[in-house]
Amino acid sequence: MIYGDVTHNIIGCAMRVHSKLGNGFQEVIYQRALAIEMQKSNLAFARELEMTIFYDTIEIGKRRVDFFVENKIVVELKSVIKLDDLHLAQCRNYLEAFDKPVGLLINFGSASLDYKRIYNTKHPEANAEKTKFKDNKIL
Repeated sequence: MIYGDVTHNIIGCAMRVHSKLGNGFQEVIYQRALAIEMQKSNLAFARELEMTIFYDTIEIGKRRVDFFVENKIVVELKSVIKLDDLHLAQCRNYLEAFDKPVGLLINFGSASLDYKRIYNTKHPEANAEKTKFKDNKIL
């Protein structure tokens, strides 16, 4: 699994936050609490990092990701009752725009923590990862 040790660590941090706060808060509250937990876990991260989006090597805009962890993993947070295809598409678009192989979509809004590991199938590292799945499904 690409960066499995780091993604497991991030998910563990998110689980601790969710178990302490539960659901019902705004996303920014979870973002602040997750930053504290990731600091405790010695994860290097940037919060609300503005990243440039390119189209055919031309800069066309900037987007902020909730977290960029260990200079390799995009983490998007949500606080909604249920994740939907739009949330998955947003995270996947960020991975493609920033040319990163893997990201996490974490939802604190449901009764149980919900998270998805998202792969950028256009990235060489993620394509190599595809062969490790029996059904070849990558979110």
